Amino acid sequence: MTGLPKILMTLGVILFIIGFAMKFINLGKLPGDIVIKKENTTFYFPIVTSIIVSLILSAIFYVIGRFK
Repeated sequence: MTGLPKILMTLGVILFIIGFAMKFINLGKLPGDIVIKKENTTFYFPIVTSIIVSLILSAIFYVIGRFK
C-alpha cells in the first residue's frame, strides 16, 4: 500500500487516538492555563495545554518522519 490510502489510514489512526485521549483526559483545564474572569467577559489562554499538544504532535511527526 502506497500513496494516499496509507496516508489516510495513518491520519485516521492518529485522529482516533486523539479522540480517545480527549475523552478520558481533561485537556482543556490543566493547571497553568490562564483564566481571567471579569464582570461580563472571560479570557482563557490554554498555555500548558498548548505546550503538551505541541510536544505530542512533535513526537508523532518525528516517528512518522523516521519511517519515511
